[in-house]
Amino acid sequence: MNKQFKRNLTGFIALLAGCAVNYLGDILLGVNIELWRGLDTFSALWMVNIFVVPLISGVVVAMIFGLGGKWLCYFPPLIVRSIGYANYLYFTEPPFGTQLLYFPFWIMFVILAVEAAAFGGVFGEIIIKRTYGRLPREEVYRSKSDHPDSGEKSG
Repeated sequence: MNKQFKRNLTGFIALLAGCAVNYLGDILLGVNIELWRGLDTFSALWMVNIFVVPLISGVVVAMIFGLGGKWLCYFPPLIVRSIGYANYLYFTEPPFGTQLLYFPFWIMFVILAVEAAAFGGVFGEIIIKRTYGRLPREEVYRSKSDHPDSGEKSG
């Protein structure tokens, strides 16, 4: 199996896992971000579904994909939210007492979820790498023998 195929497969699996986390979060919390119930829409569970669930999804994506996961973690909340909106727009009638959010308002909430996932992706990369930045860990930290005050000369 070549390296590029393995990387693409890992990315696909990471996307599926991130989408599963978002979807399961919707089901477990019982919140549909796509529906408007007036001011009752903005409950504590709604906020958990907008901020915490995508954050966990971003961490999962970054942990599976590895370095570069902070870029891939944007897509699972976008995919799940888009499928949910399209479902209510074309296939399912919203429940009684609710209506489908107007598209511009829905976009604002999707942006919040995607940004929370981005934070999760960065946290996931920090967990993997134990530092943040472009350089590998070996180039960031010096060993004690390489330190100028150690008195030892290396190499």
